[in-house]
Amino acid sequence: MPDYKLQPDAALDVREILKDLASYRPRRRGWTWRRPAPGLQMGSFTFRDMSEPLKRSVPLPPAHHFGNIDPQPQPVITTEIASGRFEDDIRRMRMAAHHGADHIMVIRTAGQSHFDSLIEGTPQGVGGVPITRKQVRAQRKALDLIEEEVGRPINYHSYVSGVAGPEIAVMFVEEGVNGAHQDPQYNVIYRNINMLRSFVDACESKTIMAHGGLAQIDGAHNANATAREAWKVMPELMVQHAINSQFSLGCGIPRDLICLSTVPPTATPAPSLYLDLPYAVALRELFVGFRMRAQMNTKYIQSSVREATVTHVLNMLVSKLTSADIQSTITPDEGRNVPWHIYNIEACDTARQTFNGLDGLMDMVALKEDGPLRQTARELKERAVLFMEEMLREGGYFKAVEAGHFVDSGRYPERNGDGIVRKMDGGVAAHTLIRRAADYLAPVSAHYGDNNTAQYGLKPGEDPASLIGGCSLQRPELIQYIDELDEEDNVATRMAQNEHLRQPGAQCLRPEMEWLGDGTVMLTFFFPVEQKLAQAAALEAARRMNLEEAEVISSEIMHPVDGTRVELRAKVPFELNIADLVIPQEPEVLSDDQLREAFERQPLTVVCGTVGEDEHSVGLREIIDIKHGGIEKYGVKVHYLGTSVPPEKLVNAAVELGAQAILASTIISHDNIHYKNIALIDRLAREMGVRDKLVFLAGGTQVTPELARQAGADEGFGRGTKGAHVATALVKLRK
Repeated sequence: MPDYKLQPDAALDVREILKDLASYRPRRRGWTWRRPAPGLQMGSFTFRDMSEPLKRSVPLPPAHHFGNIDPQPQPVITTEIASGRFEDDIRRMRMAAHHGADHIMVIRTAGQSHFDSLIEGTPQGVGGVPITRKQVRAQRKALDLIEEEVGRPINYHSYVSGVAGPEIAVMFVEEGVNGAHQDPQYNVIYRNINMLRSFVDACESKTIMAHGGLAQIDGAHNANATAREAWKVMPELMVQHAINSQFSLGCGIPRDLICLSTVPPTATPAPSLYLDLPYAVALRELFVGFRMRAQMNTKYIQSSVREATVTHVLNMLVSKLTSADIQSTITPDEGRNVPWHIYNIEACDTARQTFNGLDGLMDMVALKEDGPLRQTARELKERAVLFMEEMLREGGYFKAVEAGHFVDSGRYPERNGDGIVRKMDGGVAAHTLIRRAADYLAPVSAHYGDNNTAQYGLKPGEDPASLIGGCSLQRPELIQYIDELDEEDNVATRMAQNEHLRQPGAQCLRPEMEWLGDGTVMLTFFFPVEQKLAQAAALEAARRMNLEEAEVISSEIMHPVDGTRVELRAKVPFELNIADLVIPQEPEVLSDDQLREAFERQPLTVVCGTVGEDEHSVGLREIIDIKHGGIEKYGVKVHYLGTSVPPEKLVNAAVELGAQAILASTIISHDNIHYKNIALIDRLAREMGVRDKLVFLAGGTQVTPELARQAGADEGFGRGTKGAHVATALVKLRK
């Protein structure tokens, strides 16, 4: 049977990905950066800061005005996935890749950092995906196919942390994972893993990652999310970056694969740029040659996607002004922990749109060399150096952690006494270190620490794995692949439960937000009452709509008593049969030659204008003007009456000029005024006895063809209409 390939017009078949995993081998290893393409010509534009374009992608929505070009920014774009079911994340990965993501970071399930071994099979996760060999292998296999489809390498990423860090690092190198979080301080401070065990494990993990060419991202940014006042821990963050960066260099990771995970520490309504930009400048000046992975601030996100998206854009402005090698997008819905497909994709689009819009910015602006920017950046570096010096005086990192100096929300050297305290002999996996024997031997190709190979006659630098004929890092056939262990909690069982919905070949549909066919929908309400009452009203409305499991996920006060916007999620109790769906047929469009011939044979005059009190003109001009490919180019004689044309004037002009057609443009839709004006034009033409002599067409961005016909037009045209569509209708409908 030939190898499975993705087809542009077919859904990704997860069943094919899961076949023959035992014999799958990754196509490539190691991290890849985007390749810059300065002076890139796309459409009518020259881009200055872009990378090589994709072979296949989904352009941003406005791109249809510009020939569907899709310029790709220089920073690697990250999307973080945490649905709990790896099989559904595979489909999300394909979506993300087509929207510009080339760093797919799979968040590890909650609690896995405390598992002191690898886990096998593919159980469902909570707050992330259980990181297992089968899960990793299936997703890397899928990404091999996806990167072939989009024409760009895709970096696959997860976590080498926790008490099974070395084992996971080995598995990641074996399975072609390209990047990972690895920071022993993260284990100590945020996961309460014994500090001695954490740093010893980190030596092994980092050495193995270096062998496999994985990019390493540190975890210093977690202090932003943990400290009471995040903007006050910036000096500490730089110290954490320094510790992990130097440690990683010592373990053999190249400087350009060591990535500082940076997060602008403030958010609205703080003067965020004034505080965030000096910190970003200080980082770049202290950590020359290291890579910067910029992540958006999520600490202060409430529940508004709008607010989160603006924070994201402001954060990316800092990235642009100071450079970022990797731009993380998290999800704009982080504040309410709703890991839905749409937010991964929208965040990728936000990154693309922002960097496209900021292209060439640094050719036009420069950061000031004097004033508060440089003064604050220098002060932050000085505070960081003082922090490091104090730490060394007190006996080093471990002593400083025992003294609670980290994640203290005082602005160093101020101390608030609210830092995280860990004890050297405490935490998960305390007292688990065993001193190596003098004759210790690890016959593997990537290993940390004293390794007594001389006892077997090997010279320094010779591969110890040669003693056993090669290790699994060299010979993949030695890897022991374990499939499912749990008879109930496994991918086969989950997929069987919704097999009738699984693409390709499914005949039924359910809406989804997180998992295939989960039935989840989101509704937006506005109630003219205070917040608590509005939330209760939304839940009652959902109940009356026969929705199930309804819950409010966001509510924003428009005014304390006069209005609240509520977002609600729920599940629908039904499926849709594809055979029952009425799919509108694409309208037939005559060729340019056919249209010219028709109007030469039977000339046509039209009157047109934007009706009512509507002053929009651009859309109608594109339909009629010859320079926009409008109906004039086919020989139609057009009398344009302008904007805010009373309906009766449009009909009167048609009579006076002997026109055979009326084109009414109507954009404003408040109180359904667009359909009311369409109905009024139809009524006036009937009262004047000319309706049966006229072709009446109506269009606008909010016009639905069916409703336009119900209101009295012969045909309606919505968003995306071209002159050829209108001209074809004039030919077919003329009286």
